[in-house]
Amino acid sequence: MIQSFIQNIYGHSSQLDILAQDSKGRYFNVEVQRSDEGAPARRTRFYSSILDTHFLQPGKLYEELPDTYVIFITENDVLRDNLPLYNIRRRIDENAKCFEDGSHIIYVNSQRRDDTALGKLMQDLYCTEPKNLHYHEFAERMEFLKYSKEGEEKMTDVIEEYAARKAEAAAKADEEKITDVIEEYAAKKAEAVAKEAAREAVKEKNIEFAKGLLADGMSIEFTVRHSKLSEAEVRELASKLTA
Repeated sequence: MIQSFIQNIYGHSSQLDILAQDSKGRYFNVEVQRSDEGAPARRTRFYSSILDTHFLQPGKLYEELPDTYVIFITENDVLRDNLPLYNIRRRIDENAKCFEDGSHIIYVNSQRRDDTALGKLMQDLYCTEPKNLHYHEFAERMEFLKYSKEGEEKMTDVIEEYAARKAEAAAKADEEKITDVIEEYAAKKAEAVAKEAAREAVKEKNIEFAKGLLADGMSIEFTVRHSKLSEAEVRELASKLTA
């Protein structure tokens, strides 16, 4: 599936470039990143976690959680060790053994376009002519999409679908942002109301206390000093008691 949107009702949702499943039930999320800023380590961590929460259905055992692969194909060598491929796995620090939890993160450095199988694949990603491609599967597909009328129509449909998905994702993101703003406003409003109610309750207790002092014959000055009310407020209470 291309441009798969995974909704997260508890937090940030994700628009995945490619999501596929093989015959063994493993899921592969492939992201093509031209910008270094689009491929931080914590983004791959988040994508891995959102696949887990999405594909473990209610009532299923943890052992049924499928293996997942998050693969970032980057235009530059974002991890900067000049490796063509970075396989990232969890491990146990004390014995350096892999912690086999079924999650895999892979960075592919597309700058390495050598004569290896992976290097040729990276060359094909940047090639625009079918005749110059190394892999015939790519060549046949590009020939079809680029030079046949049916392929041109299909590409138009794909582009329109991609634009629609992008618009839908943007709308959902805006909706989530608006929801967050409303919830934040409501929380602040509730907090303000609660504080105001607390102030009113304290004020009411002070008034009742001042009334008691005045009823017992205490002076205006004494009542002001012990009730935390202003002199004007105490005098108003005193006038009402004597009215």
